[in-house]
Amino acid sequence: MKILALGAHPDDIEIFMFGTMAAYAAQGAELTFAIATDGAKGGKSDPVVLARVRREEATAAAALLGAAPRFLDFPDGELVADAALIGALKALIRETGPDLAITHAPNDYHADHRALSDGVRIAASFGVPVLHADTMGGTGFSPTHYVDISAHADIKAKAIRMHQSQDPDRFVDGARTQNLFRAGQCNGAKGSLAEAFRFEPTFPFADIRALLPPAPPIRKVMVSTKRVD
Repeated sequence: MKILALGAHPDDIEIFMFGTMAAYAAQGAELTFAIATDGAKGGKSDPVVLARVRREEATAAAALLGAAPRFLDFPDGELVADAALIGALKALIRETGPDLAITHAPNDYHADHRALSDGVRIAASFGVPVLHADTMGGTGFSPTHYVDISAHADIKAKAIRMHQSQDPDRFVDGARTQNLFRAGQCNGAKGSLAEAFRFEPTFPFADIRALLPPAPPIRKVMVSTKRVD
């Protein structure tokens, strides 16, 4: 199976979907990471220096799963779903031939995220199904699918921490909180972690469950066993 993960910035794949990528890697899937912008506005450093550093950080994080990211190098903070972006995404999809593309939700908090989501949707057309990752903090997001990442929490945290230019511990903490909540939301076993996704069926892709790693095991729902006299 071939999976194409697309993030707007150099740490987005790690924050929003790296646990799922690790689950895919454990299944033997072929992973391609693609990063749309150069990340040059993600800090107060000189933009040229920051873009180089963030490229190195993303490369190191992807290497944890044996992947090598593709850098589309559009300007950070200026991404739009125009002909240039859609053309680059179409070329990437043709080259990699994925069975599934995963990217940002169309209503995520950052304009670059929303633009990439729109671009991927258009570029994918009816060639590949598109799955949307959870939003920052889960705001405005209603999941349709969950992936159990309990066994991959450590490598996800390690991948996020590869991005030292971004004060990564805040994202490690936020992601873990969100992953705990999503596991609870789908009634996963106590202490489990899950990444959440949303799939909007579009012809010819109506059901992608066979393309996803397993969801958390579901706990049996029981009434109280206590006797009250």
